[in-house]
Amino acid sequence: MALAENKRAYFDYDVLDKYEAGIELLGFEVKSIKSGRINLSGSYVVIKQNQVWLINADIPPYQPKNMPEDYDSKRTRRLLLKRAEINTLIGKTHEKGLTLIPLKVYTKNASGRIKIEFGLGRSRKKADKRETMKKRDTEKEMRKF
Repeated sequence: MALAENKRAYFDYDVLDKYEAGIELLGFEVKSIKSGRINLSGSYVVIKQNQVWLINADIPPYQPKNMPEDYDSKRTRRLLLKRAEINTLIGKTHEKGLTLIPLKVYTKNASGRIKIEFGLGRSRKKADKRETMKKRDTEKEMRKF
């Protein structure tokens, strides 16, 4: 079940590959995400010291009055991947122009574990974005009739 999607990512990037990872979270962050309070816009994924990190994803407090005082809603969170997957990502991100973009956050099966889907993408040029907008507009016009 999808909890949040980054629709802007599909507009700004051509997604070449998709990967799934777990997220290292605190208990109250899990509750907040399951209630649909996560924002992926402006967030990105980086690889530092052979680990994968989610940066700038905003998870506001579940109960603001019941939070630790030093809680940062945009803190850096570690993504949980197997070593082989991390090694392939390291190799692919060294190619020119490829970045890792979070696409959606969801729960998997009945276990309730929160997963994130992120993609390996190449940034689109302005002309490609305009072309996408034109296609979308023509499809809208066709649906009207």
